Amino acid sequence: MKKYFLCLSILLLVGIFAVVQAEEYVVGEGDILRIRVYDHPDLESTVRVSGAGTIVLPLLGEIEVRGLSVSKVTQRVSQLLADGYIVNPQVSVFVEEFRSKKVIILGQVEKPGLYELRGITTFLELISKAGGLTNDAGDQASIKRRPAAGGQDEKILTIDMKQLVEQGDTLLNISIQDGDTIYISKAGLYYVTGEVKKPDAYKFESTSVIKAITKAGGLTDKASARNVKIIRKVLGEEVVLEKVAMDEPVQPDDVIVVPESFF
Repeated sequence: MKKYFLCLSILLLVGIFAVVQAEEYVVGEGDILRIRVYDHPDLESTVRVSGAGTIVLPLLGEIEVRGLSVSKVTQRVSQLLADGYIVNPQVSVFVEEFRSKKVIILGQVEKPGLYELRGITTFLELISKAGGLTNDAGDQASIKRRPAAGGQDEKILTIDMKQLVEQGDTLLNISIQDGDTIYISKAGLYYVTGEVKKPDAYKFESTSVIKAITKAGGLTDKASARNVKIIRKVLGEEVVLEKVAMDEPVQPDDVIVVPESFF
């Protein structure tokens, strides 16, 4: 588990440098923009994007900015000012408050809930905002995404957490979009009982019987290693696998039973 969170921390640091530039943030309703024009302090404005997707500026009046990135807003204001107002205007646009984009993250994070997106936000950055993963976090996350403009069907994106965090596949560290609902699954468990030193429930990960027994502290002096069995659910019914091999793969919800030796 410590290795898992160390990998997650490293990927978060790497992600900071891989994120799309802030000027590609698309403004939306409620965002507050600060607009400056070099050498024209009288034209400096702090404006809120209206529900209609517009802002109001001195000289120019109402301007539609719906669907525009910050850099595109800068270009539009510059073009309008250049059209009969200022020669070669130098315009800068900053997002002072991000209010337009919200997402929900649920499941195995420390602080599930509703979050505002402050600029371009990656999957791992959102997990960090939500306090990180819980100890029960599984290897899979799903993202329910609203249909694109003109579309009808929601998309379900699946992220392999193990591949992203432990194997460092940063292609899975996708940008989160407005309206996304993210769910972090709970890890499955397996159980080791009987003649082992630490019988308990353990977080499921790809493993074998011998590795599971080792994690449970190893065999006691009374254990019968040749008669280990697994109680496994198959199609809702319990099946007992007798005298399993030590390299037998463990499945979620398996109960590994190590009996006492009578010889």
